[in-house]
Amino acid sequence: MLNNVAALLLDEVNPFELGVLCEVFGLDRSDEGLPVHDFAVVSAEGPVLRTHAGFTLTTSHGLDRLEEADLIAVPAGSRFTDREFPEAALEALRRAVDRGARVLSVCSGAYMLGAAGLLDGRRCTTHWRHAAELARRFPRAIVEPDVLYVDEGPVITSAGTAAGIDACLHLVRQAYGPAAANTIARRMVVPPHRDGGQAQYIKRPLPRTRCDTVGDTLAWMERHLAQEMTVEQLAAQTHMSPRTFARRFQQETGTTPYRWLLRQRVLLAQHLLETSDETMDTIAGQTGFGNAAALRHQFVRSLGTTPNAYRRTFRGPTGLTEAA
Repeated sequence: MLNNVAALLLDEVNPFELGVLCEVFGLDRSDEGLPVHDFAVVSAEGPVLRTHAGFTLTTSHGLDRLEEADLIAVPAGSRFTDREFPEAALEALRRAVDRGARVLSVCSGAYMLGAAGLLDGRRCTTHWRHAAELARRFPRAIVEPDVLYVDEGPVITSAGTAAGIDACLHLVRQAYGPAAANTIARRMVVPPHRDGGQAQYIKRPLPRTRCDTVGDTLAWMERHLAQEMTVEQLAAQTHMSPRTFARRFQQETGTTPYRWLLRQRVLLAQHLLETSDETMDTIAGQTGFGNAAALRHQFVRSLGTTPNAYRRTFRGPTGLTEAA
């Protein structure tokens, strides 16, 4: 169970991520039949803390309060990607896991868990902007950059901002059942469970080439995404043999012609889903996927969500003209 919950803060904590923890675990909703948590805000760096937004907050709880917690949650903070963490706080996290408590990070709070050694050999995640650095800084961690949250036994990590809500509701669902999680979600006016992962939110710009050998061909491919094209056709257009073209393409873009083309088609599909009311079959034709079924298949493989779910996320329910 999660009777006793503590939010562990450092200086320059992010207010939103702290607010998520307070909203899910810190409010008395006993009038709706929900359990009441013994919730505390704990400081690892003195009674007065600055927030990332510029105001200060105070708490009377120090690290000793963590010793009785069933769940210790670490919200994001400024410079977590490169700062040093208080050893006393790291040791408190390790002791908590050793005695059977759970620990949760929101966004860049995962760096504190990594510094405590709690990500070693475990699957984990963080905001997609910080995922590569998390993997570099903690090479024994198994970083999954495309998911909303990861539950690895006593260690739960979540991606940026709102994904912390997803992880918290997951913990409530585990401890008290889906009805409790659904009630809290309704109060917060958020979905009790979101499909897909954070891949759908990652902004991926068009890859840039390191030289001009295939630059003109890339530009042509981008202008003709709806057309069928083969390596042989592209090689002939570039005046190379297919083998030479494929090798040079890999050297200059870091990927294969097929994967580059697939990624650009998915990007175009995302743009059309966000900005138009076209049917899925029409979008599939404009992006070179041919039909709605093929579009859906490749979209789910690339982003972990369906085209219709993506459109609802970024545009709301209006403009949905055909199921996918």
